[in-house]
Amino acid sequence: MTQTPSPVAATEPAFSVADVRAAAGRISGHVVRTAIGYSKTLSGICGADVWLKFENLQFTASYKERGALNALLLLSDEARGRGVIAASAGNHAQGLSYHGTRLGVPVTIVMPRTTPTVKVMQTEAVGGKVVLEGESFDEAYAFARSMERQLGLTFVHPFDSPEVAAGQGTVALEMLEAVPELDMLVLPVGGGGLSAGMGTAARAIKPDIGLIGVEAELYPSMFNRLKGTALPIGGDTLAEGIAVFSPGEFTARVLAGLLDDLLLVSEAELEHALALLLQIEKTVVEGAGAAGLAAVLANRERFVGRKVGIVLSGGNIDTRLLANVLLRDLARSGRLARLRLTLQDRPGALFKVMQEFNTHSINIIEIWHQRIFTHLPAKGLITDIECEARDREQLDALVAALRAKGYDVSQVELG
Repeated sequence: MTQTPSPVAATEPAFSVADVRAAAGRISGHVVRTAIGYSKTLSGICGADVWLKFENLQFTASYKERGALNALLLLSDEARGRGVIAASAGNHAQGLSYHGTRLGVPVTIVMPRTTPTVKVMQTEAVGGKVVLEGESFDEAYAFARSMERQLGLTFVHPFDSPEVAAGQGTVALEMLEAVPELDMLVLPVGGGGLSAGMGTAARAIKPDIGLIGVEAELYPSMFNRLKGTALPIGGDTLAEGIAVFSPGEFTARVLAGLLDDLLLVSEAELEHALALLLQIEKTVVEGAGAAGLAAVLANRERFVGRKVGIVLSGGNIDTRLLANVLLRDLARSGRLARLRLTLQDRPGALFKVMQEFNTHSINIIEIWHQRIFTHLPAKGLITDIECEARDREQLDALVAALRAKGYDVSQVELG
């Protein structure tokens, strides 16, 4: 993607590093100046010097606080008194509610009626008034804009706003101040607020710095916009924080002149990166927070030898979903497996199979027998055995031994 001057409309005020620096001054002392750390282990895996910015350690566990607070601080006294409104079921809702309540600004958040109760409760817990309306985000957004007009509230967009983008851009100021030798930033891209703010600041401070955007493969909305493609958009993605159907208008114009490239990452790549961050860095991130590392792992040749800064943009993930991701990653690595065997329904058949597991020191977690709903003759059965191995080599050795003894055995694969 060639770099050209950002074609921001002439009617819009220029967006520059000065806006980001001003935002940094406003929000200083009111958001966490999160740590940035060098990961020796991830650097070895990626073949690059990897630095991690822990925005998952903000009070509401997301960088979104920065932009929300900057927008609130720029309101007039009259606008603060009337209050603000937003449409969000995610991190923006919590960041805006927390800082609005702290500043004495009434905050209304419109969420779809389908929003999980836990997200409603989290937003209310930090002071936001939640209104449930519509069956989709688009319907909730439309209702929020109508309330804005009817009640004279100020709408605070989650990403398509210079004020919000300026606040998000303060992440880059902190990263380059702490580690000035960084020569590449990997930026999660959803609506574009974080990447536009960080990219603008970083390019002004270090003109030759590499800027790589990352989107979930299921939601390539900014990719389509900037590259002129028409890839399908939609699906259940782990990276819900960057899953948008339509990118920001303002942010897209800014990013068109900033990004060196925009990469897409698969769900499996996101899951693997999230699991690695927990296993290696002992830090919990949400799917969007793992996008930067996922892109580096999946495109090592692009980053070899570089000094790469990665933003762990958020840490709000459902604990059950986190458990599923970790178990799925163990399965992909060969440490967990479900083996399916065809056996004869006779005494001792399963015992002989168990002997092979014992010989290879592989732990059996659970066993399922299926006698009725199979394509086998009446005297046959299908047995699924969930097991735990040291690594894939140990598992492969067991499968080979079972097959050598005449067993029909296959591994149930993940999607």
